[in-house]
Amino acid sequence: MFDSDLKKKDIFSKFDKLAERFQAVKAAGKTPFGMVFEDILSPTRALVGGREVILAGTNNYLGLTYSEEVKTAAKNAIDQHGSATTGSRLANGTFSEHVLLEEDLKAYFGAQSAIVYTTGYQANLAAISALVGRGDHLLIDADSHACIYDGCRLSDAETIRFRHNSPEDLAKRLARLPEEGARLVVVEGLYSMLGDVAPIDEFVAVAREHGALLYVDEAHSVGCYGERGRGIAQAQGVLDQVDFLSGTFSKSFASIGGFCVSRHVEFEYTRITARPYLFTASGSPSNMAAARAALKQIETGVDLGKILWTRAHQLHAGLIAAGFMPASGPGPIIAIPRPDEMTAVREWNQLMEAGIYVNLAVPPATPHAKSLLRLSVSAAHSEDEINQILAAFRKLNS
Repeated sequence: MFDSDLKKKDIFSKFDKLAERFQAVKAAGKTPFGMVFEDILSPTRALVGGREVILAGTNNYLGLTYSEEVKTAAKNAIDQHGSATTGSRLANGTFSEHVLLEEDLKAYFGAQSAIVYTTGYQANLAAISALVGRGDHLLIDADSHACIYDGCRLSDAETIRFRHNSPEDLAKRLARLPEEGARLVVVEGLYSMLGDVAPIDEFVAVAREHGALLYVDEAHSVGCYGERGRGIAQAQGVLDQVDFLSGTFSKSFASIGGFCVSRHVEFEYTRITARPYLFTASGSPSNMAAARAALKQIETGVDLGKILWTRAHQLHAGLIAAGFMPASGPGPIIAIPRPDEMTAVREWNQLMEAGIYVNLAVPPATPHAKSLLRLSVSAAHSEDEINQILAAFRKLNS
């Protein structure tokens, strides 16, 4: 064996067990990871393998991807400013669309500062890593998203995990810290795997008592909760007490990109220190314009939120009636825990055969090594489509 072959074996050998699992999943039927949609017909319908399926796993919570206003804004931005910026925000990558969207976000959240990023992942990576550093302390919910964990690693701050959704455990850990250094607490509003809601109001109180600042990721909750869709912090009455609030444009905003807003004007200084912001090309004009158009509809589209919650309650109640136990209450994310990975894989394939696409979520991407069938509800789902989804789930238990 040549030396290069030995090195190849060394570098890929860590994937051996993962490869075995992946091959077992493939052998069970269709490949659920990287599913190819040949054509997207609507916010809730697509073609897969020449067959039409109902989309129940897209995070298109308000169904705005086919909004005429959003599509027109994106097209006009391409016509006016082209397809890409080709540069970072500090070079040639700041267009009027970026500035206008940041101003709209400040007004929407009542913030002093707003920064938009190329992706939602980069929003957390950039903001967290720039806000704290060596000698500081990061306290994060144990079930935090991968981008939060990666932002912690990039920061060089000491990272301490506390029990999921436990203000009491957070308080204990904050009380043990030395006085030196900044303290930043990071939680999510709505957790993307299990769909459970954080007690942000209680975290606000704990953080203030212990001299910490609070950072809330509302990627999955903005647009769905609170007055004018301003998220769970607003719904719990503490939006003005959250220090930093991040989110994404790839869910309710029907685009690609991310943002972080702050009640501290000094947050603007991270524009010249956050590496994931400094050293990447900025979001395309069309993505920024689409997000801005979606934001306007979120602010005024009261009916969208009402329809979303009507469908969420319909689906949640129907799943319970069919013998399933969702991991959390009604909401835009409804996750069904399964006994093991292969049961989840088999049932995912059965749902696909019935023309229903949901997300298959398995370890290590899930908390507590759970295997899940994860559904996301959209305001674009019709009552009949929810009934079709429920009929397919009833067959799993028949």
